[in-house]
Amino acid sequence: MVLYTLLTFFGLLMLAPLVYLAVTAFKPVSELFLFPPRFFVINPTLQNFKELLFAATSSVVPFSRYIFNSIVVSFLVVTIGIVISTMAAYPLSKHKELPFRRGLFSLIVLALMFAPQVTQIPQYIVMSKLGLMDTYFALVLPMLASPMGLFLMKQFLDQIPDALLEAARMDGASEWRTYVSIVVPLLQPAIATLMLLNFIAAWNDPWASTVYTTTDQMKTLPFAISTISGGYGVVARTGALAAASFLMIVPTLVMFIITQRRVLETMAHSGIKA
Repeated sequence: MVLYTLLTFFGLLMLAPLVYLAVTAFKPVSELFLFPPRFFVINPTLQNFKELLFAATSSVVPFSRYIFNSIVVSFLVVTIGIVISTMAAYPLSKHKELPFRRGLFSLIVLALMFAPQVTQIPQYIVMSKLGLMDTYFALVLPMLASPMGLFLMKQFLDQIPDALLEAARMDGASEWRTYVSIVVPLLQPAIATLMLLNFIAAWNDPWASTVYTTTDQMKTLPFAISTISGGYGVVARTGALAAASFLMIVPTLVMFIITQRRVLETMAHSGIKA
């Protein structure tokens, strides 16, 4: 009983920032600047969302364009990232005869030790030299190189018995058929986890939109939200920023609700369950 009480307490404690973000979106201006601040809203209002709508409609580029760009970038990062990670992890885990197999995996583990900021300048130089600036390619390609995703898939594949794949080959299945019909279904928990992580990274990333694009038509939603706030020290649109931040996190919550069962399976290392 004590254990469940402690777990419930820490669960509510971790949920508190999310609840505070939600209730702040409905606070009137008079409550936004109260000191000491109140956690819950006393007089809820939709005025912040009205201000957000006004700020969105008054911009040069339609706000729907920012949303569209974020959806496109997030979708491509999630889908292509999953395909690359699963296809790369399959030979690393199950093809013992792959040349330099151990060395390649060591490089992947080494790449996990570097902070993302280390690769930002080389990525910018590559995108600029390739002439991909201000395109969807520049927003998507740098996020596809995911050592964490490849490491996750490889470690999860190691839990699958080799005899299962050998039986498929004995039945005449090609490597492609084995990958599609056996490997991918068995990787569903790990795929769900990577889907969630990639979506969060792509949906909330303001860096790529700020650095790799030069026109407003190619900017994404995080950039639009930063412009709504008016910059540091500006309080005129604090309510609109609170509403935008709340709406920004809703897709992430929906994605987590969709994938949570599979994510928990990944944490339990259930490599044989489909």
